[in-house]
Amino acid sequence: MFFNSFTFVAFFFLVYCSYLFLKSHYKAQNLLLLISSYIFYGYWDARFLLLLAFSTGVDYCVGRWLEQYQSIRLRRIFLALSILSNLAVLIFFKYFNFFSLSIINLLSSIGLNPDPLTLNIILPVGISFYTFQTLSYSIDVYKGKISAEKNLINFALFVSFFPQLVAGPIERASTLLPQISKPRFLNVDQINAGLFLILWGYFKKLVIADNLGGIADEIFESYTTYEGLDLLIGSLAFTVQIYGDFSGYSDIARGLAKLMGFDFMLNFNLPFFATSPSNFWARWHISLSTWFRDYVYIPLGGNRLGAIATYRNLTVTMLLCGLWHGAAWNFILWGAFHGMILIGYRMAKPYFLQLPKWLISNAWITSLLGMGMMIFLTTIGWILFRSSNLQQAFYILTNINFSSSSETSSLAHDLLFFSLPLLIVQIYQFISQDLLILTKLSPWLRVFLYGGILSAIIVFSSRDRSEFIYFQF
Repeated sequence: MFFNSFTFVAFFFLVYCSYLFLKSHYKAQNLLLLISSYIFYGYWDARFLLLLAFSTGVDYCVGRWLEQYQSIRLRRIFLALSILSNLAVLIFFKYFNFFSLSIINLLSSIGLNPDPLTLNIILPVGISFYTFQTLSYSIDVYKGKISAEKNLINFALFVSFFPQLVAGPIERASTLLPQISKPRFLNVDQINAGLFLILWGYFKKLVIADNLGGIADEIFESYTTYEGLDLLIGSLAFTVQIYGDFSGYSDIARGLAKLMGFDFMLNFNLPFFATSPSNFWARWHISLSTWFRDYVYIPLGGNRLGAIATYRNLTVTMLLCGLWHGAAWNFILWGAFHGMILIGYRMAKPYFLQLPKWLISNAWITSLLGMGMMIFLTTIGWILFRSSNLQQAFYILTNINFSSSSETSSLAHDLLFFSLPLLIVQIYQFISQDLLILTKLSPWLRVFLYGGILSAIIVFSSRDRSEFIYFQF
């Protein structure tokens, strides 16, 4: 059940009306949301519900046991049970065939020819998201950061809440469970912000991402037939597409939650305005980047053990981040690339301080230079991410130039046409330092704005609607 489907609109309308009817009974609301979330998830494949229930059951029990027993040995066993059981399911369904084929290819390269062992495995939608969400709960209970949730319905809803179940944000138990465990109250500001986020999210997905996705798909699928400038346009189109697609989903999820009285964490904070790699990861897919920071990078030692150890920790963290995105070498290479630029910027930091004083003193110049460099570097990363194989990525990267074709002008026009509204709004948000600045306009201006966004969605939505990109992860 995709957010960009009429089925989901009808589903949410029925759920929301029932939710409001039960406004005086938050426990009944929780049960309604839990049942609705399982219906939502089971709509793809009812078998997926078994995995969701398994993950929920294991970590609910582990949380209770961690709080009940004080023995260090037992607590470690319980934590290991949570980590191993969740990761075993994730690895089997997402990575079994990848690792199997990789080993076979490696053996074949040295003259051995084993029989391939692959299974017809269906990847459950959103398994990477809810696995990481429930894992963080067990780890936080083990560390004593939060108390174990005793109400099974509340915990099951925390794991499966439908607005963010299949593509995040990856919520922490410390912020979402307290909202589930008490009554929610709606106010005008929440409804206003929720409606804006939903409309803006759909606009970013249906108008920006899906239209630019048509350009990117065409160029990446027939990359050898396009000129150098066309390849650049296709790469930039995908850069904007993946942002519009994923941040659009996150906006819709946050908007739906606000209409029900919940507050999800901010998952995107104007990443095109990042001035360094670390600043980019503080703005892009924040729920995932902070997850890897808190549960991988810092436990490995972070930056506390010297430069070499820091570089190692950054490399391991970003490789795992790449692997989290998918079972393919291009994702691992994408993660390695981001690890390299994180390390490169750290190594170059002393040299930045030696830049001319007039340049350092003009913050707006250094900021613009930093933004331009990060757009350049992240676009290279997105080429690696989008390419179906390393040969394709290498070809595109080495053939981008300023040679044009008869289609270049049309492609550039479409790229600019569908990117410009996003750029204008985000510049306004950046200058005001407020992502919800448009919700603070006068009521009449808001009516005009929301009506304009809705009209644009109706008129300019791509006919070739696609599922959200991050559903595959």
